[in-house]
Amino acid sequence: QVQLVESGGGLVQPGGSLRLSCVTSGFTMDYYAIAWFRQAPGKEREAVSCINHSDSTTYDADSVKGRFTISRDNAKNTVYLQMNSLKPEDTAIYYCATTSPNRCDGGTFSGFYWGQGTQVTVSS
Repeated sequence: QVQLVESGGGLVQPGGSLRLSCVTSGFTMDYYAIAWFRQAPGKEREAVSCINHSDSTTYDADSVKGRFTISRDNAKNTVYLQMNSLKPEDTAIYYCATTSPNRCDGGTFSGFYWGQGTQVTVSS
């Protein structure tokens, strides 16, 4: 059974940092690209960051470039999203997912298997 479980969300002040984790099971993560998406209230879900399985190259949305860093530890079946310099507009539920197609090129991917999400709130 494929599972992705997010953790690490919470309430943080503007300018602060959080690190999200996505622990996977039920499949060999080494062979899959993994992405983070987010959905803010009243908005569509959007791709934030993605990391390829073959060479760990990444994709980041323009809105988070230079602030967010995605990484993976295949030995721990875990993907991380380090979020720095957080802004109120980063407030959303963050989801990790496998991607379709199985690559992050140019941000042209959608989610396939999804986690349940973790809430991130940036507020003073």
